[in-house]
Amino acid sequence: MLKWADEAGVQLGFIAKGKPTQNGFIESFNGKMRKECLDRHIFRNLVEARELIMNWVSHYNEERPHRSLNYMAPYEFINAYNVKANSPLQTGL
Repeated sequence: MLKWADEAGVQLGFIAKGKPTQNGFIESFNGKMRKECLDRHIFRNLVEARELIMNWVSHYNEERPHRSLNYMAPYEFINAYNVKANSPLQTGL
C-alpha cells in the first residue's frame, strides 16, 4: 500500500490507535457492511466474495435508504441535488 500511495501521489493519513471516533463516517460504514453483508455470507472463494460484496455496494449506493440523506439512496440524493442545483454533483466512482 505504501508503494502504491507513493507512486500514485496519495498522502496517507491514519487515525490514532484506539480512537475510532476520529473517523466516524468510515466506522459507521464498516459496521453496516459487516452487519448487512459480511456476517450474512460464507465466501467459498475470492470470486464469490467479490461478486457478493459488489452486489451489496450497488444496493447500498443505488437502493438502500440512508437516514442522513432524508431516507434516499445516495444516487437518488445526487440526482435530486443535480436537478435542484442545475449543476452536476460528482460521485467519485
